[in-house]
Amino acid sequence: MLWRSLPVYHIRVYRAYQPRQRRGLSPVWLLIGLNVILFIVSLASPQLILSFGLVPQDVAARPWTVFTSLFLHASFGHILANMITLYFFGKNLQLLIGSRGFLMVYLIGGLLGSLMYVLLAPPLSIAIGASGAVFAVGGALAVMRPKLRVIIFPVPVPVPLWGAVVGGFVILSFLPNVAWQAHLGGLAFGLAAGYFYRKRERSRTLAF
Repeated sequence: MLWRSLPVYHIRVYRAYQPRQRRGLSPVWLLIGLNVILFIVSLASPQLILSFGLVPQDVAARPWTVFTSLFLHASFGHILANMITLYFFGKNLQLLIGSRGFLMVYLIGGLLGSLMYVLLAPPLSIAIGASGAVFAVGGALAVMRPKLRVIIFPVPVPVPLWGAVVGGFVILSFLPNVAWQAHLGGLAFGLAAGYFYRKRERSRTLAF
């Protein structure tokens, strides 16, 4: 996915209300690094996926898997798609709501995606991946900047962000071996969080 720059006319408003960013490594890069490291470790030790993946039937005995499953991936293509999307969505959402807000959307969205998977998925299935959390970030950004134009490979035509996020959810939901339940939970939370932050953004802009 290729990302176009945020519209210039927003820049002055950002400076008026943008949360202070702490110096240091961006939480977006920290999350990407953690996911990549654990993916490499899982290649050497596949048992990691069985031990820390999310299985609805076992969640009462292993409740930590609603969290640990967010940082494991099944294949190179799986982690590549999630991390590229996280980078473009995450860096722009972080610019709008700050590092703390971004992390809250990412982690809470991921956890709610896991819970939705537990409720709706087959009991003996297993889920891993950051997709629910990434959909939460994408949903929040789509509400805050719905008309932002993006290019989704391999489609060469720019499309509105809201269409890319919703369309991506619909298309992925029909693919086999995709945890659409986690995507749904993450996206739903992201849309709600985006509404909250957009409303707060507008109130600050009016005050300014």
